[in-house]
Amino acid sequence: MGISEKEYTDFDLVNLFNEPGKKEYAFNLILERYKERIYWHLRKFLIHHDDTDDVLQETFVKVWKGLEGFRAESKLYTWLYRIATNEALSFLRSKRRRFLLPLVDVEQQLLESLSSDPFFEGDALQLKLQKAILQLPEKQRLVFNMKYFDDLKYEEISEVLGITVGSLKASYHHAVKKIEKYLTED
Repeated sequence: MGISEKEYTDFDLVNLFNEPGKKEYAFNLILERYKERIYWHLRKFLIHHDDTDDVLQETFVKVWKGLEGFRAESKLYTWLYRIATNEALSFLRSKRRRFLLPLVDVEQQLLESLSSDPFFEGDALQLKLQKAILQLPEKQRLVFNMKYFDDLKYEEISEVLGITVGSLKASYHHAVKKIEKYLTED
């Protein structure tokens, strides 16, 4: 009897992808396993549902193109997160250049759209938390989201972002302090 879809390890899925005639099947299993996690990782960073969908699609296009060359030197989901994060950063840089906006204006745009987002389902405290997170510098925001919401270990975040664990811990600590300050102000 063969392995059920749920029993495939990431390693099995990568190997299956490289088998003749199994690419689409393996890719769909990877997509099914990681699409939602990657979507929410991106969504916390990009805020807009439509932007997130676009970047998610670009992420999986890159995954499709690069999966054959994936050598499992890192975990599959770490590799996926790295691609998604890089795509999100590229998207934001492109948006800044396209509209000739400094970083502060892009962040302000994200803040304004968060309040009017029909897909946002949180209460007032969650909205305030998201606004606090959007006040953070880009690196701190990424680290905070990956640690707090995605529950990644510092070593995993280090692999994704290419930043030392010590630097990540410092960024997370500063982010938490800034968020605490923002949440207690009124």
